[in-house]
Amino acid sequence: MVISICTQGLPLARIPIQCYLNSSSKITLRSQKTHSMPPEKIEVFKSLEKWALQSVLPLIKPVEESWRPHDLLPDSTLSSDEFIDQVKALRDRTNELSDDYLVALAGSMITEEALPTYQTWINKLDGVRDESGSSLSPWAIWSRSWTAEENRHGYLLKTYLYLSGRVDMHMIEKTIHYLIGAGMDWATENNPYMGFVYTSFQERATFVSHCNLARLAKERGDLILARICGTIAADEKRHENAYVRIVEKLLEVDPTETMMAISNMMCNKITMPAHLMHDGQDPYLFDHFSVVAQRIGMYTTNEYADILEFLVGRWKLEKLDGLTSEGQRAQEFVCELAPRIRRIQARVDERTSKINHKFTWIFNKEVSL
Repeated sequence: MVISICTQGLPLARIPIQCYLNSSSKITLRSQKTHSMPPEKIEVFKSLEKWALQSVLPLIKPVEESWRPHDLLPDSTLSSDEFIDQVKALRDRTNELSDDYLVALAGSMITEEALPTYQTWINKLDGVRDESGSSLSPWAIWSRSWTAEENRHGYLLKTYLYLSGRVDMHMIEKTIHYLIGAGMDWATENNPYMGFVYTSFQERATFVSHCNLARLAKERGDLILARICGTIAADEKRHENAYVRIVEKLLEVDPTETMMAISNMMCNKITMPAHLMHDGQDPYLFDHFSVVAQRIGMYTTNEYADILEFLVGRWKLEKLDGLTSEGQRAQEFVCELAPRIRRIQARVDERTSKINHKFTWIFNKEVSL
């Protein structure tokens, strides 16, 4: 169930259920739509298992060839003095990072740390879920391997921030606890068509945001952090390639159903993974974090539109044929959406006024929104 309420003009989707337990605000509930995909469509994914084995699983890196968080952190196997010297060097570098950058990096790390929720979500998708927990289906192998690779990201960033001493780890860990407990509602139902559209978009978004964090870290003189963010971005790019390939194949074998899924996801807007983020104090924490991320150039509305345009081009949606009339309307909507988003954002930017906001993640220091 998802709680729906209007408060101060902000969407409730940003606020986890814990915030309402002692609230006097009016609360209405709506049922989440589940298992809407026709049962016969499950056969589409079964028929693609051999294709997935040949075209998706090769994008998993062998464990023995994969990077480890310890490779990019102070080496704890060194003598105490040498280890402390490396930690001091890390702290010296992070002293040059601005508070708004730390907010963006912390929010990105918290998003990565909610990984248990993401694996749970993938394992709900009809036709591709891991039925036994150790299934040898290519879809199940992919989801477990994807999770294993993603598991490194949050750990690496959290350890780096912990060693920096620049953030309040108690409040950050509290936020992670809230976020995993709150769950998510990405409006994908249990539909793998919509699920793989979502992951295609979201993996590219995380690739872009980590690339931007790497660039910003380099500009601020922390070349090790730049390498860390760049390493994570490379993982996200590989994962993006896998999900984009899946949707590409679905467009080939079932164009109308896939086109409708793309349209439905774009109509709902791609909700960011941590949209239910909460620290126990700020009920609009995700919105405030998002404004900072946009302002410093970590992830912007223009990049949202860029990603949409990239996918339209990659999937050749403008040239897609063989669609029903409903599919053609969906095609037209999606192909015209990015310019509309840019026009709307331009009008919003014209009337935006800046305010300061305190973030518990950085010891209640104020950051401009």
